[in-house]
Formats: sequence, structure tokens, C-alpha cells
Amino acid sequence: MKRRGFITLIGGAVAWPLTARAQQPAMPVIGYLSGQSPAEFEGYLTAFWQGLNETGYVEHRNVDIEYRWAQGQYDRLPAFAADLVRRQVSVIVATGNTTTALAAKTATATIPIVFTAAADPVKLSLVASFNRPGGNVTGVSFLVNELGSKRLQLLHELVPAATAIGALVNPTAPNSQTETTDVEAAARVLGLHLHVESASSEHDIDTAFARFFQQRVDALFVAGDAFFVARRDQLAALAARYALPASYSVRDHVAAGGLMSYGTSLTDGFRQVGIYTGRILKGEKPADLPVLQPTKFEFIINLQTARTLGITVPPSLRALATEVIE
Repeated sequence: MKRRGFITLIGGAVAWPLTARAQQPAMPVIGYLSGQSPAEFEGYLTAFWQGLNETGYVEHRNVDIEYRWAQGQYDRLPAFAADLVRRQVSVIVATGNTTTALAAKTATATIPIVFTAAADPVKLSLVASFNRPGGNVTGVSFLVNELGSKRLQLLHELVPAATAIGALVNPTAPNSQTETTDVEAAARVLGLHLHVESASSEHDIDTAFARFFQQRVDALFVAGDAFFVARRDQLAALAARYALPASYSVRDHVAAGGLMSYGTSLTDGFRQVGIYTGRILKGEKPADLPVLQPTKFEFIINLQTARTLGITVPPSLRALATEVIE
């Protein structure tokens, strides 16, 4: 009797925590979908985690994250998005480029989606409006493409003798044609001649630079696109080889050796995506969360690159710069 009672007692002690665990609510799961790779966007992923933590969520503690990285192969995004939907994740974070956001929206009309987009999300039909997104989608719009005209103007002020400008665009980006049209219009106003070349692979980039050399361009304008951000080292090396002053959309390019950048703070934007994701996990609806627009703009100049290219940065531009990299 004693032995039987002891076994019963042990059995109850083992079964109790198992039953208790079964009664605990399931941990929410975030589906993180990106067109790029984790190594290329490590800093932005950290910013996302920071925003998530600010709302009380910590990965592996009270939330899990399923990552899907397309590694620059955008044709994989629809299948990755569909897989996250099948897994019934609580929310999908779609980052890396605008194509990712479009793939997520196509995959589901019910699971909440928080995106980052370089272009106007209303024009791309991601949301109904900035203030009232509607449906299951909201996020952060960096308006990178809309800042192209201002960026070309700053490049012209920094290198006033440059009249033939090469423009590198990614034809697979959803808003590439609109950005190209805007920059072409700005070039005409400034009296500049624009030579446009397309690139959607590393080989294409090499070929485009060779073409720019043949066309004897004086400076380079690189369109705002995650594909180019991921290949910032290649772009900086080629710009140095061909001695081309180059303008980019984000700081990463300048840190890699590019001459200048002008655009929104992507780090702050990814932090806001983390905050929105946490708020949705707590019960808020995407339709009630306005699409955030940039409030912080960064003008970065690499003085070492300027010196190598024989460019003297005017005091007015140094004073205007958010950061000067020595």
C-alpha cells in the first residue's frame, strides 16, 4: 500500500506541471519576411528588436519569430509569405523592399501586416490612405524615392562642375519608373544631362559602371532601393575605381565609402515597425494605426572620400550635414 501510494504521488507530481503547461496560452509568433539577408540588414533588425522590446516583447521570452530571408531573390517572396500564412503567425513584418510588402498583402487579407516601403504606399495600393490605412496593413513609409530630386540637388551643390550624371536604377523595383521620371525632371531644371542604366544583379552593376565610363559621366546617382543597399560595398568599390562622386539614399553607403547620402533614418523607421508590431500583438488593429512618415532626415558626407576625389566640401554643406564622416 505504501509503495502504491508513493507511485501515485509521484505520478501526480509529474502530471501536474504538464497539465499546467498545457493550460498556458500559446506564445504569439511573428513572421519576419525580408527580401534581403540577415547579415546585410543586421543593424535594422536590431532596431526592430529594440522597438519590439519597448512594447514589452522579447524574442524567445514571450514572443517567437519565424524568419524568412529571400537573399535578394525576390521571386521567392510569394512562397515565403504563403508559408507564413499557413503557419498562422500572429502578424507579418514585411521589410527589405516594397516588393516584400506587396507579396505579404497578396498572401493574406486577414493576418495583420506591418511593412517598410521606400515608395508611396497609397500609390502602390498597399493602403487606402496614410491616416486611415484600412484592411489589415500598416507600416512605415520612408519616401526614399520621393526625395530623389532633393538628393540630386545636393549632389550638384557638392560637385557643381559635374554636368553629366549617371543614374543607376533597379528595374524590378515597383516604383523605379516614377523615381527615374522625377530625377530626370530635376536634372533638366538643374541643367544636367542624365544617363540612366539599369541593374538587378551584381553583374549588371559591373556592366552599368563600364557604360558610365564610356559615356564619361562626371558623377553618379544611385536610386533608393534595398537591392543597392545590400550591395553597398560593391558600389563603393566601383565608384572609387572609376573616381565617381556618388550620391545614395541611406547612410550605409557612405559608411562603406560612398561620398554622400540624403534620406530618412532607416534605423528609426525599423524601430517604429517593432513598436507597431508590439501594439498589434496587444490587440490594436492595423486599420487604426496610421502609416508613419519620416520626420528625421539625414544628410551624410564622407570627408575622406571627398579628399580622395579632390572635392572641397563647401562650408555651407558641412553646416547642413547631419553627420560628417572623417
